[in-house]
Amino acid sequence: MVKEEIKILVLIIGAGPAGLATSACLNRLYIPNIVVEREDCSASLWKTRSYDRLSLHLAKQFCQLPHMPFPSNTPTFVSKLGFISYLDEYVTRFNVNPRYNRNVKSAHYKDGRWIVEVDNETEMSREVYLANYVVAATGENGEGVIPEIPGLVERFKGEYLHSSEYKNGDKFAGKDVLVVGCGNSGMEIAYELSKCSAKISIVVRSPVHVLTRCIVRIGMSLLSFFPVKLVDRLCLLLAEVRFGNTSRYGLVRPKNGPFMNKLITGRSPTIDVGCVEEIKSGKVQVVPSIKRIEGKRVEFVDGKTKHIDSIVFATGYKSSVSKWLQVDDGDLFNENGMPKREFPCHWKGKNGLYSVGFGRQGLAGISRDAQNIARDIASLVCWRNKNKMS
Repeated sequence: MVKEEIKILVLIIGAGPAGLATSACLNRLYIPNIVVEREDCSASLWKTRSYDRLSLHLAKQFCQLPHMPFPSNTPTFVSKLGFISYLDEYVTRFNVNPRYNRNVKSAHYKDGRWIVEVDNETEMSREVYLANYVVAATGENGEGVIPEIPGLVERFKGEYLHSSEYKNGDKFAGKDVLVVGCGNSGMEIAYELSKCSAKISIVVRSPVHVLTRCIVRIGMSLLSFFPVKLVDRLCLLLAEVRFGNTSRYGLVRPKNGPFMNKLITGRSPTIDVGCVEEIKSGKVQVVPSIKRIEGKRVEFVDGKTKHIDSIVFATGYKSSVSKWLQVDDGDLFNENGMPKREFPCHWKGKNGLYSVGFGRQGLAGISRDAQNIARDIASLVCWRNKNKMS
């Protein structure tokens, strides 16, 4: 395979919101950069791997990227199509030009620069990027995770899929569907399936905070002025008024409050879109973890079984960094492809290696990371230029 060498100051890997924001911030500072993306579009998680009714679960002011607030007439909670439109406009405004169908194969640091080998799958060629700085912008959602369950692959006679493949509930009408996971995706998919006349069960494997959008918005606004524990107390009181005692229905809350729990574990509270009422009415049944599967019979850890036609795994994602960064010459990532250091020190490694979107802080965290990285690279470039002149 012919190899083409390409020299660039900054190479950004990933054209999701994290990569787009970093490139935009660098462009504003006139720092040359290239964005490479394995898919054929930017923001592929939003455009091709998300369900139809998805919207931003947080208010728009907590979801905007650097230097471009949402227009004042944008709804408080932006729809999937609205956010995609926002991202497309962002790309145009800040002259971000990702190179698509580029699959990063390896990256290592040698003789003062990064050598990144990339397959150009459009032209069936190999590109070698020689960069002073590398930004890993593939984030925490690199690839979907389906847990290993005895019998799932070998003996399950129904259909199973990850939530990234789920679009809507139309084809599941009248079927017995098991949703695994009670985060935002799991609860929203369970709600939609219930409204599509499917018979729904949802696996709740661990304690979970369920709040409304409005309660989360109040809490996030108050965190700028009051301690986390005080804000948590207020949010839990509001949740109790709204939902009552959810443990009666199998939704047990963690010991720590919702925002403290986010800081400690990285797990966000689940934002209810109507699923709690479906659970209370019995239209969605809460079940414990799966023990094994045989045919279309699913056995749970409490010994009970259910006939299941389809399983939707809303079991999250994992980083894909370790696939191409086999040896971390930047001392930034652990063996799971996540930063070794906790927020807020997670974004900078050694030898010019950075990460954006790995801090478990959502789009607001991406915005902070991108601006920090751009400022840091700009200061290093300025320092090097001064040294050359002296």
